[in-house]
Amino acid sequence: MSLQIVTANRLDDGLVVFMTANHGWSDDIHQAVLAEDQAHADDLLARASTRDQDIVVVGPYLIEVEASEAGIVPTKYREVLRTKGPSVRQDLGYQAGQ
Repeated sequence: MSLQIVTANRLDDGLVVFMTANHGWSDDIHQAVLAEDQAHADDLLARASTRDQDIVVVGPYLIEVEASEAGIVPTKYREVLRTKGPSVRQDLGYQAGQ
C-alpha cells in the first residue's frame, strides 16, 4: 500500500486542509499525518468523519501521497492542484498568499 493522508475542505473558508497528528487540520500538506497501512488510513478517515469534525470540515477522504526530500507530495494531479489553489485565478487561493 502507498502512503495516504486525509484531506477535506474547511467549512469557514472552503480551503483545502489536511489532518494533522493531533487530529486537527492544517492548510500545509507537510503537517499531515501519514498512514503507512490501510488500517491506520481507515482509522484516520473515521476520526475525520465524526460529528465533532462535521462542524470544522466537509468531505474528508484519503489521498495517496509520496514522501520525498521536499516533503509530502500527492500522486494524483487533481490533488496537486488542490494543494496549490485555483489554476485560473492566480489572485485567489494559496498562490495569492491568502
